[in-house]
Amino acid sequence: MDIPDERQRLGRQWIDLGNNVCGTLRGCRDASAVAARFAGAGWRARSSSWHGYELETSWCRIEIDPTDDAAVLLNGVVDPARLDELGRLLNGFGLPHELELTDENDVLVREIRG
Repeated sequence: MDIPDERQRLGRQWIDLGNNVCGTLRGCRDASAVAARFAGAGWRARSSSWHGYELETSWCRIEIDPTDDAAVLLNGVVDPARLDELGRLLNGFGLPHELELTDENDVLVREIRG
């Protein structure tokens, strides 16, 4: 499922930002199905553990891991100006979600639900 396209690598301006987004995707147990949806939307997707995946595009890099209670946890870095775009993508996939954006001091800046 790896898409080695350099255009899908996280932009340098976001690499040093550190993790600033976390959240939960409800109603799905299979992170591989979520990863396949992102790959289908042109994101770079690769396995990062037995059940987890790293998903990446030029403005976002997130890790997704399934939990025992029919959810997938999400965390990583996103261009803060594109948080809504990530939310719209999840809505388009039909994935109920809760996302939290924090600043460089880990202070909650925004929260979105879909």
